[in-house]
Amino acid sequence: MRKGFSLLTAIVFLVLVATISVLALTLSTQSAKQTTDIFLKAQAELLLRSGTEFAMLAMSGADYNATKCLNNVNISYNGTHDINITLSYLGSGLPASCTSRLANDVATDESNRTVIIDTWVRTIDGIVSEPIVMHRRSIQKP
Repeated sequence: MRKGFSLLTAIVFLVLVATISVLALTLSTQSAKQTTDIFLKAQAELLLRSGTEFAMLAMSGADYNATKCLNNVNISYNGTHDINITLSYLGSGLPASCTSRLANDVATDESNRTVIIDTWVRTIDGIVSEPIVMHRRSIQKP
């Protein structure tokens, strides 16, 4: 009777140790995935702000009196994120090349050439299992 009880106790102990080992392995892999996701999300938030500022810098170099108008800016960052920026204009007397004009009949000089900047940041496919997508919209006056 004692030998049977000892064998049963050993089997239960082995199953218990195996279960705890599988649980520890699962938690450690989830922790590594979470760390990567948190890092990429924080990086995407910073790229949203930087993308908007880069679009404003690019707008400051555009000559709006000519027929040239900045409509889109697309950037790939470090092989991990794609940044797509769309500029929509409000104003009067905007060039015809401004394809994303929301209004071309603004009467006040203070509101002329106001820009709505839509910035999208996406992780490139294959980096993470669930893609990270962020959007920021801001109204700027160049």
